[in-house]
Amino acid sequence: MYWIIKLDNGLARLSTFCGWFACAAMLLMLFNVFYDVVARYLFNDVSIAMQEMEWHLYATVFLLGIPYALRTDGHVRVDVFYDRWTSPTKAWINLVGGLCFVIPFAWLIGYYGYGFTLESYALQEGSGDPGGLPYRWIIKSLIPISAAFIATSGLGMATYAIRVLSGEKTYDSETSKGGLA
Repeated sequence: MYWIIKLDNGLARLSTFCGWFACAAMLLMLFNVFYDVVARYLFNDVSIAMQEMEWHLYATVFLLGIPYALRTDGHVRVDVFYDRWTSPTKAWINLVGGLCFVIPFAWLIGYYGYGFTLESYALQEGSGDPGGLPYRWIIKSLIPISAAFIATSGLGMATYAIRVLSGEKTYDSETSKGGLA
């Protein structure tokens, strides 16, 4: 059981890292949008590169926010049923969901995203707009990277569920999102 605790704690730190990175990207996106609005409406100046950077930062927030949401139980589910269940029932749902759905889905995203990234790199794909960002493969490489993080979060869901089933942890139903205790 000791190795499950160590593995679960390590996976939790990895998911937390993703959450912090997504949060930093969100702050950068906020400043980017502010700059775009000020430049457009006060100075009548438009930067295609800065507008594209908004989408790149949004993709980063989305793709790295998913592993964090999975770990903190902040993802969408049918809470009408889930909130009423006991911790062991929730643990079984999360164990099966993590191993049978999240990890295989992450594998599919990683498999196809890797080929998508390689093709973009081979073509040295850049923006189709003049003044846009070059090296589009950099943001596309975040797809298979985030898939790996999603898979580790799915494994983290399973290890946490095992800890709940052993009686060491519980699912805290007092928090607004049904977070982990």
